[in-house]
Amino acid sequence: LAACSFPGSSGDDEYLIQVGERLVTVNEFNKALEIAKAAYPHNIMQNPEDYRQTQIRLLNQMTEELILLERARELNIDVSDEEVDRAVAAVKADYPDEEAFEQTLLEYAVSFPEWKDGLRTRLLMERLIDSELKDQIVITPDEIARYYRENYGNESMAPGINENSEGFNEMIVNHLRHNKTEKVYRTWIEKIQKRYTIKINQKEWDKILSS
Repeated sequence: LAACSFPGSSGDDEYLIQVGERLVTVNEFNKALEIAKAAYPHNIMQNPEDYRQTQIRLLNQMTEELILLERARELNIDVSDEEVDRAVAAVKADYPDEEAFEQTLLEYAVSFPEWKDGLRTRLLMERLIDSELKDQIVITPDEIARYYRENYGNESMAPGINENSEGFNEMIVNHLRHNKTEKVYRTWIEKIQKRYTIKINQKEWDKILSS
């Protein structure tokens, strides 16, 4: 359910965020906010300042999503229906049955089409980030061996793990790649956001903050 997001569509309500040709409406933001609130303990949401910070974080997150989607559009990066269907199947496989999956969507008040659109958005952003940052994310054998020594000890075993234990080796590589991506991502996103005009509907935003 972390893939839930609602950027890119328009409706009858006012826009809240606009980046290039994409926007998030007030209704879409409020719906995403209700989902985000479910991730926090109820007592935290009773604190006005904590609630305000949750609203601000969501605004920033959705703005960033729009920037990424605009960048993906510029580069003609897309995700096929078949890829989305495979991702849907992979998520459903984590649930004991279809009913449990549907119950989870119901608890978050998200329809399946909305959730699927959010999943497509997440896959698209991941593909963009991989495409843009892959040349900066290089994992060397020395880094793998060092990670193993620092986290699992016994330096003499590191080469054996690297050569013979593909699954374990892949886990280490994925962890290192994730850490490196996080380090370069912020600089990259700050650079590309300068390409776009970001509009925030201040009147509607003030209403949200005061509600």
